[in-house]
Amino acid sequence: MLNNNRALTLGESQKRFALLMAAPGLVALILLVAGPLLYMFVNSLFVKTLATPVPPRFAFLKNYLELFQNVRFWNAFKNTMVIMVVGIPVQSALGLLMALLLFKKFPGSKVVIALFLIPVMITPVVSGFEWKIILDERFGPINYLISFLGAAPKAWLAKPVLAMISIIIMDTWQWTPFVTVVLLAGLSAIPKQVYEASSVDGSSSWETLWRITMPLLKPMFALVVLLRIIFIFKIFDPVQVLTGGGPGIATETLSVLTYIYGFKNFNVGMTSTLAVIQLIIMVIIAKLFMAIVMKRNAGSTE
Repeated sequence: MLNNNRALTLGESQKRFALLMAAPGLVALILLVAGPLLYMFVNSLFVKTLATPVPPRFAFLKNYLELFQNVRFWNAFKNTMVIMVVGIPVQSALGLLMALLLFKKFPGSKVVIALFLIPVMITPVVSGFEWKIILDERFGPINYLISFLGAAPKAWLAKPVLAMISIIIMDTWQWTPFVTVVLLAGLSAIPKQVYEASSVDGSSSWETLWRITMPLLKPMFALVVLLRIIFIFKIFDPVQVLTGGGPGIATETLSVLTYIYGFKNFNVGMTSTLAVIQLIIMVIIAKLFMAIVMKRNAGSTE
C-alpha cells in the first residue's frame, strides 16, 4: 500500500514537472497565435478604418456579406485557385522527375543538389525582380530568344493570360526544387531490400515505379501538397513585384488584395475579414485533402 502511494506521488510530481516545462511554450503559443487570431476575428466584426477619424462601429457580419458580394474578392480567389490547381501538379511532376534523376548517384551529385536548391533560398522579392527582368518586353532574354527564332516578342506582363502564366512559371521555378528535395528524402528512406525483391520478381523499371516507389512516396506527396497549399495562399512578394496584381486585377491574389485593403485603404475591418476568410478556406481545403489521402491509404491497406 505504501509503495502504491509512493508511485502515485511520483506520478503526480512528474505530471506537475511536465506541466511546468510545457507552460512557457503554451503561454507563448497563446500570446503569439491565439491572441492575434482572436484580435483579428474581433476586428472583422467592426467597421474600422484608419483613413478617417471615425470610431469603430460594431457591424457583426456586415463585412463578410460585403466581401462575398465583391467581384474583386472572387477574382482574387479564382486567381489563387488557378495558381494552386495548375502549379501544384506541375511542380509535383517535375519534382518527382528531378528526384528520380538525382537519386542516381553520380560524381558531383551533392554539388548539383546544392545548386538545385538556390531558387528556394532566394528571397521571393528578389525572385520577383529577377523574373521581371527576364520577362521584360524589350530587354528580357526570353523575348530575345523568341525574336531570334523569328517569332514576335510577347508582352508577358501586359496581357492577363500571359501575366498569369508568368506567375505560375516563376512559382514553379522557385518551388520545384523544394518538392524535389522532399521527394528525394522519401526515396532515400525506401529500403533497398524492397527494390531487390522487385528485381528478383522480374519487375520492369516502370512497374517498380508505379507499384513500389509511388505508393511508398504517398506520405511525402501529401506533405508537399499540403505545404504548397499553405504557401500559395500566402503568395504575395513575387506577385506584387512582378505584376502588382495587374494588368488591372488579372493576377491579383488573396494576399495581394489583403495588402491593398490593409496598407493602401487602411480598412482594418475588411482586412481582418479577408484574413479570416483566407484562414477558413485554407483549413477547409487542407482538411478535405487530408481526408481524401487518409481514405485512400485506408483503402489500400485493406
